[in-house]
Amino acid sequence: MVRSDGVKEIVVPNDLVSAKRPEELILEEVSHCGYDESATFAIKLALEEAMTNAVRHGNRSDPSKRIHVRYTVNFERIEILVRDEGPGFVPDQVPDPTLPENIDRPNGRGIMLMRAYLDEVEYCEGGRAVRLVKLKRSEGG
Repeated sequence: MVRSDGVKEIVVPNDLVSAKRPEELILEEVSHCGYDESATFAIKLALEEAMTNAVRHGNRSDPSKRIHVRYTVNFERIEILVRDEGPGFVPDQVPDPTLPENIDRPNGRGIMLMRAYLDEVEYCEGGRAVRLVKLKRSEGG
């Protein structure tokens, strides 16, 4: 669905197979707008992490819940909001996966990767939503 402000919205069932659909749509637009391989990889990685977190952690694999994705892709920037229907969380309370005592723990790696590859990562709605932004660089994507 395209809103009057040009933002596109898609709602998918809470499973990893359905979570691929927004990724396919968004990456098609990313390609159309001429983003380079590096930017495309960054968006793909971050979106996979955000969608997986929404399914498993946010919605706790509950098949009665859904994932809501709003996005805009243009020649200057990509902005995506992924929202689950779960209770939310406090991102600052997720252990730093780079600390020696957390190396063997699975939590926090997705958040770290999203922050490393994107220009902006912001949690909102009490941790039920994450806003992802990738800017297009003048020398490419």
